Amino acid sequence: MRLLVRAVAVLVAAAVVYVAVTAVQVWLTSRSSDPHRAQAIVVMGAAQYDGRPSPDLEARLSEAGRLWHEGYAPIVVVTGSKEPGDAYTEAEAGAAWLRTNGVPVADVLQAGGNDSWANLADASHELVSRDMIHVLLVTDGFHEDRSLAIATDVGLVASPVPAVNSPITGWSAVPYFAKETFGVAVGRIIGYEPLHGLEAKAR
Repeated sequence: MRLLVRAVAVLVAAAVVYVAVTAVQVWLTSRSSDPHRAQAIVVMGAAQYDGRPSPDLEARLSEAGRLWHEGYAPIVVVTGSKEPGDAYTEAEAGAAWLRTNGVPVADVLQAGGNDSWANLADASHELVSRDMIHVLLVTDGFHEDRSLAIATDVGLVASPVPAVNSPITGWSAVPYFAKETFGVAVGRIIGYEPLHGLEAKAR
């Protein structure tokens, strides 16, 4: 019994350390920004309301638009599907916002996906077919670590450029960091695609 209790204690301690290290890595990645010349800019999806990007999605689009206008990449890929009853996808709302803000239709690709894995898998399908794998990945800082890992899994070579004007800051970001820490911790063990499958079944 003592050996069993000791073994359980060791496993719990190891799990706590693993999660703590993962949390630090997620936080450090959130503070990293590496804009450089790339083949495309990928914008991770977020909520839209009747074709109007949410403040969070608008912050990501604004960062992507800046990168495009400054010549970091010639193509912007917007991602995201729609919830039941929605008239527009997140990608459509993003494409419309970019068009209104000076990015030509010809320079915007749309990909679907109802979560991070699907966003990047669909974006990869659009890009790899065009021999474009080097991308700048635009999302909230807390979301960058998991997004970069998934991008690698789906065949992209991604660098982080967090949305600097994200409305999710300070204490309001803590639950998001917690969620991402859990997602990264589990994804590293079982794989991000199986995690996507489990999340899809849970929805």
